[in-house]
Amino acid sequence: MKVLWAPWRMEYILSEKDGGCFLCDLVDAGPSVENLLLLRTERAMVLMNRFPYNNGHLLVAPKVHTSGLSELEPSVYYEAMELFRFGIDVLEEALAPEGFNAGLNLGKSAGAGLEDHVHWHIVPRWHGDTNFMPVVSDTRVIPEAIQETYNSLRPMFERYGEIRD
Repeated sequence: MKVLWAPWRMEYILSEKDGGCFLCDLVDAGPSVENLLLLRTERAMVLMNRFPYNNGHLLVAPKVHTSGLSELEPSVYYEAMELFRFGIDVLEEALAPEGFNAGLNLGKSAGAGLEDHVHWHIVPRWHGDTNFMPVVSDTRVIPEAIQETYNSLRPMFERYGEIRD
């Protein structure tokens, strides 16, 4: 019998689901491998999904806590979209995916795990990355530790200010 080890899931399984907002907790934080925050700008931020669908799964969120796109000031929306685009560029350079699933889930019925703070997902995809494991055992195979992926992506996100100016 083969055993798959996915230790990052246990943290989520055992954690208290207090209804707090993990995105708001990062609004004043600095980037670190512990919080998986890659970049924080004046109005938005990029972080790694702690419970990813694939290696390099990113979240892009405005700093303001709101559940709807229409509630975002245009400058906030624009900055989040700039980070969204930059996140895809970084993933293309760092991981060379063959495609992306990218977008947002608005509302619980649409699959939003955090309904009250709008955020976008960027999931890099490779041909053949979906196999029988999720179907037969509800298990995903993530080939690299999230901390290693963070450490390879973080220097690329530090270039954002240079590229943006």
